Amino acid sequence: PCAAGPAPMSRAVIASTARTGLAKSYRGGFNQTHGAALAGHVIKHAIARAGVEAGEVEDVIMGCGFPEGATGYNVARTGATWGGVPFSASATTINRFCASGLQAIASAAHAVAVDGVPIAVAGGVESISLVQPLVAKSTVKEPRLEEAHPELWMPMIDTADLVAQRYGVSRADQDAYAVESQRRVAAAQEAGLFDAEIVPMEVTMAVKDKQTGAVSSVAYTVTKDECNRPGTTLASIEGLEPVRLEIDPKATITAGNASQLSDGASACVVMSEAEASRRGISPLGIFKGFAVAGCGPEEMGIGPVLAVPRLLGRHGLTVDDVDLWELNEAFAVVPLHASRALGIPLDKLNVNGGSIAVGHPFGMTGSRQVGHVLLEGKRRGAKHVVVTMCVAGGMGAAGLFEVC
Repeated sequence: PCAAGPAPMSRAVIASTARTGLAKSYRGGFNQTHGAALAGHVIKHAIARAGVEAGEVEDVIMGCGFPEGATGYNVARTGATWGGVPFSASATTINRFCASGLQAIASAAHAVAVDGVPIAVAGGVESISLVQPLVAKSTVKEPRLEEAHPELWMPMIDTADLVAQRYGVSRADQDAYAVESQRRVAAAQEAGLFDAEIVPMEVTMAVKDKQTGAVSSVAYTVTKDECNRPGTTLASIEGLEPVRLEIDPKATITAGNASQLSDGASACVVMSEAEASRRGISPLGIFKGFAVAGCGPEEMGIGPVLAVPRLLGRHGLTVDDVDLWELNEAFAVVPLHASRALGIPLDKLNVNGGSIAVGHPFGMTGSRQVGHVLLEGKRRGAKHVVVTMCVAGGMGAAGLFEVC
């Protein structure tokens, strides 16, 4: 018979969270900021907020949607070093596209619960400004796969239009949802509900003169989410032309009902419940579980509809048992279809808005969602909360947490 290994130390808890504000890609405050600096900034502050020493961290796990270029070369390692974590800690960068940040937290929690890791840092980072121009020029498709499954490389907006048509989500409903997301974010900002998450970051931003085209560098501090548009009305977005209208007359996805491109980073300190108790740390929440599911790449937007039942079923829960939901707003059609298919009340879903308003740095969003839903859950007296999203390539991911 196999010899028994070491018993798990205890459940994994989220001890702290820290993130940057989200800045517009290409035109915003982080358009010249290297991924290592973005990641390092939040890693440093998450560790400080948890009240632990950087030298006590055993591993750093960072998710990244496109871990190449300025977010390449194992950005978890370079970011950890930038943030003051000594070389005695290890680090790894992982990729599950838009679920990368959530996957990183789940991986850290598994390491804590299964392998007895006492303290880890997990989160996500994305620099669309610096990396997407590189990706656009360097993507190489495998010929056999491209012939058999061209949908693997299908642009995300194409998949969103397909989901809207296949599952009957109207343009009017998408626009109305987008306006409500903007309203909720504006109200949350006004009430200071994001302040406990964000750590301001001083950077150098590239600014282009609109008349001359000259580019200069200026000192700038990103202090808040900068992508949302307070005062957005239905009238202001319902006249926007669908992006793919010339290709598909039935297209409904516009710049107004899709997530914005933005740059940013987020990190959480994950530790064992026993370690937190020993140190007198009051955690934000307890990691309860994580599940993924696959679907056709062409309808990747239905991913949460498949992942959530798997997650809840494994924990003996129903949709009604969940008090708050963070379902990534990659496109308005995603939370609209998921809420209808799963029966999620809209007053429990993305209660302070989401990526349509604040932006979506691919690999960072999942970690931002975890930090936010735990803090908001505390304010509302919630118990069970779920973070979920669709994932490029045809997947869904979902994480379950208990608010402390």
